[in-house]
Amino acid sequence: MEVSVLRIGHRVVRDDRVTTHVVLVSRAFGSRRIYMTEVDNSIKETLAKVVKRWGGSDFNVEIVRDWKKVITTWKKNSGIVVHLTMYGINVDEAIIDIVGKGRVLVVVGAQKVPNELFHLADHNVAVGNQPHSEIAALSIFLDRIFQGTQLKRDFRGAKIKIIPNVRGKHVKMLDK
Repeated sequence: MEVSVLRIGHRVVRDDRVTTHVVLVSRAFGSRRIYMTEVDNSIKETLAKVVKRWGGSDFNVEIVRDWKKVITTWKKNSGIVVHLTMYGINVDEAIIDIVGKGRVLVVVGAQKVPNELFHLADHNVAVGNQPHSEIAALSIFLDRIFQGTQLKRDFRGAKIKIIPNVRGKHVKMLDK
């Protein structure tokens, strides 16, 4: 299954950390790329540093000007579009129709998204119907779609790896 993320919008300064975390969650939780309509260079620099140490050079950030074009192109190429919104159908109900569909584009907004997105999306999915973070929604959705398998991946090109412990920290330096 190929999953990509589309981040619509970015409120300068206010969203720097949030957008960075959306990128990091996208990478760590199994998506192949994130399309972003706006980005601060520091976000790309942070991702480059993470990939250099932790691996995952197959994850890409693509800056796009027209989010609608990304969606229409995705759909023309047999992909489905999932819009994460607190107004949608509960993730546990919606996921049944999404898992195994091949190509999935997950859309998360920064500020209020245009109403048109609700109609362009194949699925409007809610991780709860209360206000919360798009980072949390993306994490939970990606976990549901990959059924936990993404948490056990090894990232190609990693220089370091965490060795799980009950207490303390154990970091293994990998030979590369």
